[in-house]
Amino acid sequence: MKTTLAFLAATAVTLVSLAGPALAEPPALYRTVASVHWVVKDLDRVKAHWAKLGIPSLADAGRVTVSGFRGAGTARLRAAVARFDSVEVVWLQPESGRSAFAEHLARHGEGVFSINYAADASARDAEVARLGGIGVGVLQKAEIEAGGARQSAVYLDTAAGGKYVVGLVDGALPPVTAPLSIPFPAKLSQYALVVKSLDAVGEYWARLAFPPMEVTHPGLSDLVHRGQQGTFDQRLGWHRHGTVTWEWIEPLRGPTVYEEFLGRHGEGFHHLALDVPDMDAAIAAWEKLGAKVTQSGAWGEKGRPGSGRFAYVETDEPGGVTIELLWNQR
Repeated sequence: MKTTLAFLAATAVTLVSLAGPALAEPPALYRTVASVHWVVKDLDRVKAHWAKLGIPSLADAGRVTVSGFRGAGTARLRAAVARFDSVEVVWLQPESGRSAFAEHLARHGEGVFSINYAADASARDAEVARLGGIGVGVLQKAEIEAGGARQSAVYLDTAAGGKYVVGLVDGALPPVTAPLSIPFPAKLSQYALVVKSLDAVGEYWARLAFPPMEVTHPGLSDLVHRGQQGTFDQRLGWHRHGTVTWEWIEPLRGPTVYEEFLGRHGEGFHHLALDVPDMDAAIAAWEKLGAKVTQSGAWGEKGRPGSGRFAYVETDEPGGVTIELLWNQR
């Protein structure tokens, strides 16, 4: 009997441990980011800025019609479609009417508004219903037209707690066929946001059935901030529920680019990270094009596998988004 009870108890513990992660698993549609919607003040200036750095976009501007925002009527925006390695980027410039995009621009300035996932009508309605059941409503809807193609988007009201808007998109925009011309090999590896509290953000996404946030406080070396020896420190949160890692940054001590971002924009999307095979060559190539390093450092024991270097490049004017270069010792 004792053996049976012990077996049942062990089985119960095992089932509970297995059930925990299963409950913290969002729908499969969240495994891959389909696109990033990014609000800007001057679409033509942003396109020219990123084209200079090697990011191509479609030649023709698209149009966006937005509805359902806090009881307002329709609003209109211009759009441009670009590609950052594996992810589609849609730059959006508000033109008329009230929208969440115009509100974001007024409150936070230029920058990434939503991270979007592909969902057909059935999957979209199911996810809207699931999130609605735990208190997350629809923020607005949009119809995007570009190059003769049409895409619909539903945006969920997640920014207050989650620090970015979740978008569900249906339909495909024309592909950007021009190749990347970044002057060094690069692979998109990270989406990163700056927040005031990792704990609060982690709890929010866990309530929406996303995996628990892993929190680390790594020791860093060779710190430099705007040409001076750095003294910055931060806690880092990680989500790895998709094909690209999510990094959440809680600044602890500065001066640092993270505190500067919070002062200008508030909490939200800070940078896209690119893995590069040669950090010095990548920095030199972009510095020739006017994109200077603002902050850099290293982690781990130099020369040993698992160590590496990071450098933030000042690409956020115009557009509001920084690029981080990452190099890992193999």
